[in-house]
Amino acid sequence: MTVSRLLRIEIVVPGERSQRGNWITAERWREILVDLGHEVEVLGLETALTQSTDPDLLIALHARKTFDRIRSFHRSFPDRPLIVTLTGTDLYRDVEHSDDARLALGWATRLVVLQPKAFDDLPPELRVKARLIRQSSAPWLQHEAKSGEHFDVCVVGHLREVKDPFRAAKAARLLPDTSRIRICHAGGAMSLEMEQRALGEMVENPRYLWLGELSRARVKQLLARSHVMAHTSRLEGGANAMSEALVAGLPVISSRVAGSVGMLGDDHPAYFEVGDTEALTDLLRRCETDPNFLRVLAERSAALGPLYRREAEVAAWSELLSELCSDSS
Repeated sequence: MTVSRLLRIEIVVPGERSQRGNWITAERWREILVDLGHEVEVLGLETALTQSTDPDLLIALHARKTFDRIRSFHRSFPDRPLIVTLTGTDLYRDVEHSDDARLALGWATRLVVLQPKAFDDLPPELRVKARLIRQSSAPWLQHEAKSGEHFDVCVVGHLREVKDPFRAAKAARLLPDTSRIRICHAGGAMSLEMEQRALGEMVENPRYLWLGELSRARVKQLLARSHVMAHTSRLEGGANAMSEALVAGLPVISSRVAGSVGMLGDDHPAYFEVGDTEALTDLLRRCETDPNFLRVLAERSAALGPLYRREAEVAAWSELLSELCSDSS
């Protein structure tokens, strides 16, 4: 089903333009919605509060952090559709503790969740208006040779506490001297303290390589030449990096958090409990030394990959917009 009329759509994102996950999602959605025939503008919160062009539809990423724009849109246009995208902090922290987040979700016409486990954490009155849109990734078609000297484990995520960014580095310190594992970490430091910690870790830990903030193309190159991805978050809504790894067929080790379990499945064989360094070390070593285990993980990623292809995300957005237009007709 297609939407019969052009919509002027505003996507509002916390902060100003960056390589952080919300902005990556917003720019990908802009491309999809433009391809579906709509006019789309992506704005940071402060810009949206002062320069908005009165859209037909507002899509807000993060209920609490974009609350001021959600409130102004709702007050000005209470009959226009409002979509609020639930991030990990929305789902697993702010819905319970933030009055602003609860108000935003109540005003929303529809909620977007990024992985199916999210439905379990919503109260019934919100669950009925939630729709699943998995974050997509285009496959990396260029061949990248994997290192013969190292067994490369990539970590993709900015250096902030919620990502537990140095857990893989800590786990690598416990590996035996015979291990060839190298942790290759792509992500910008969100504070001077984090930058200094990453630089210090490289000095003290020869198995850790901090690459800093990379473009999406270079992240895809990193995934393509890695043997495994380690995802160590303390809290997650549905990571872009995980989608990219699955589409690439890359074996994934992950902390057992709801957002990742929603993407990988309850029976994924390579979970470790949040903060359990020793368990992560064991999984890293098993991936390096057990070809059958590594093959099973690769096959699981390849089987899940089609769920995170662009055509699936396009179809989900087309269906949601058609539903909204039907509601308003």
